[in-house]
Amino acid sequence: MLYRFAREKVDNRLTATTLELFHRGVRIASHVRSDARGRHTTVDAHMTPGHRAVLGWDAPRLIEWATRIGPHNAALVQRVLRQRRHPQHGYRACLGILRFAKAYGDDRLEAACERAITISATSCSSLKSILKNGLDKKCVVTAPARTCLPVEHAHLRGPDYYH
Repeated sequence: MLYRFAREKVDNRLTATTLELFHRGVRIASHVRSDARGRHTTVDAHMTPGHRAVLGWDAPRLIEWATRIGPHNAALVQRVLRQRRHPQHGYRACLGILRFAKAYGDDRLEAACERAITISATSCSSLKSILKNGLDKKCVVTAPARTCLPVEHAHLRGPDYYH
C-alpha cells in the first residue's frame, strides 16, 4: 500500500545494495537495489488497485482482443504499445481504447481507429474525440499527391531564350 504516499514528501536512503524510503521518519519501504539501468522494478504490493487490475494483461492478450474488433483496432493497439518505452505503460490506454466498443460498438470503433491511424492521432483522447464528434462516419480528405516535373522537360526554355 505504498501508493498511499504518492505526492507526499519522502526521504530515501541508498546504499550499494539497498533502497529505503521514509515518511516522517518512519520507514515505509525497503528494497534490494536493482542494477538494471532504466528499467522498472516495481513491487506488486506497492501498486495501486488500478495498476494491479491490469497485471494479468499482456500485449498478446490485448492485441488478440483488438483483432476480434478489427484489423485497424489491432493496428492502433500495437502502435500504442510500440510508442511506450515499456509496453506495460500502454496497457491502460489500450484497455481504454477497447472499452470504446461498449459505448460505440465494434463497427464505429474500427472506423475511428482507421481514421486515427490515417491522421496519426493515436492517443486515447484523440480516438474519444473522433467517436464523440462522429468523425468516424466521415471520409478523411487527404491532400492530393504532388507531382514534380523532371529537371529536363519540353517546357524548359533555358538561358538562351531570355537574351
